[in-house]
Amino acid sequence: MAGRLSGKVALISGAARGMGESEARLFAREGAQVVLGDILEDQGRAAVENIPQQGGSATFVPLDVTREQDWQRAVETAEQTYGRLDILVNNAGIVRMAPLDETSLEAWNEVIGVNQTGVFLGMKHAVPAMRRAGGGSIVNISSIAGLIGLPNIPAYQASKGAVRLLTKNAAVQYATDKIRVNSVHPGRIETPMTAPLAPERREMLLRLTPLGRDGTAEEVAYGVLYLASDESSYVTGTELVIDGGYTAR
Repeated sequence: MAGRLSGKVALISGAARGMGESEARLFAREGAQVVLGDILEDQGRAAVENIPQQGGSATFVPLDVTREQDWQRAVETAEQTYGRLDILVNNAGIVRMAPLDETSLEAWNEVIGVNQTGVFLGMKHAVPAMRRAGGGSIVNISSIAGLIGLPNIPAYQASKGAVRLLTKNAAVQYATDKIRVNSVHPGRIETPMTAPLAPERREMLLRLTPLGRDGTAEEVAYGVLYLASDESSYVTGTELVIDGGYTAR
């Protein structure tokens, strides 16, 4: 079914590569006008150049999700370029691996700043624009690490757990504004962020995944598309787990 996002305007953070780029391409293919935000400017602009060739429409804005002024500019770009903002995907994220007692305060603050504060700032500035548009859908990319315990990623785990509950807070708060807010919880997905994972850890995760393989960025993008679209008009404050069955064990 084509045109699932026809007439809608979406802003996606961390959209230069990986899951964010897949989401942007899919959204544009389904009729959305998409603003891609990222700190990776060259890759972000290259991603935008590929989208019109697929029949979509897109623009790029530099976006450091830890900087409030960058979020203000990104939302303004969506409204000034396309006239409104209907969808926000808080996709940007980083991970730093170390046991809790070996995690520096600098590394902790870096992960919390991007993964947690970045989501807060994105929603803070998207909500007023969505009110002006008459409603909208916010999709926050969390992780299975926001649902279950995993070793050696304390800051990442804390941030993704916070995203899950911040999502529920916003879902309850803004339902009367016709703004839906949901979280997506991917498992092991093939992206540039997960590529450096040690082979032995990757094999361990695959053994614990009932489907026995990594997921793809496009598979996550289709889940995000559902939550962004009007097909999920009665869905808010919930989690969509895309993990090959990992958390079903």
